[in-house]
Amino acid sequence: MTSENDSSRENDGQVFNRLPATAAERDDEGRATREEVVEWWVDRFGLDPETFENYTFWEKGAGKVWAFASDLESPADVEGLGMTFLRTRQEHWKPTTDAVQRFGREATKNVVVLDADDARAFLRGADTDPEWDGDWGYLIAAHDIAGGVEPIGVGLYLYDELRSQMPKGRQREL
Repeated sequence: MTSENDSSRENDGQVFNRLPATAAERDDEGRATREEVVEWWVDRFGLDPETFENYTFWEKGAGKVWAFASDLESPADVEGLGMTFLRTRQEHWKPTTDAVQRFGREATKNVVVLDADDARAFLRGADTDPEWDGDWGYLIAAHDIAGGVEPIGVGLYLYDELRSQMPKGRQREL
């Protein structure tokens, strides 16, 4: 068992550590594993596990998981590595906008398709109340564009309301 000080060193916000493949390989009990991360995306959004076959997953800090379409020695002392992908080490894991926009087209569940008015509101960062009879929690908010469904970002669906999780710097008035 590590002390609180040991744990904070293992989760240095300046160093990327590769996620262990399985729980049996985990040194830090709080760190997610590659297996858990892939399983979460498969269970939550219906993605094929092979979607992530060519990606390595890294934690920088406590619970900030990044996806990288290559491989490096671990740990890696770099500023950025691939894309921010998932927030763990909290009660409910949260996908990032980047990850949803990159992988969300392949999702087969927990995708709420917004009409034009709700999509505009969502992009502004406003909450909406779309027709949805599925799971509560984090959803992929999407819109039908040119005959295809395109992911916009992450929404948190609670109590018949979709709360936009669009980062302030990416919010747009359309």
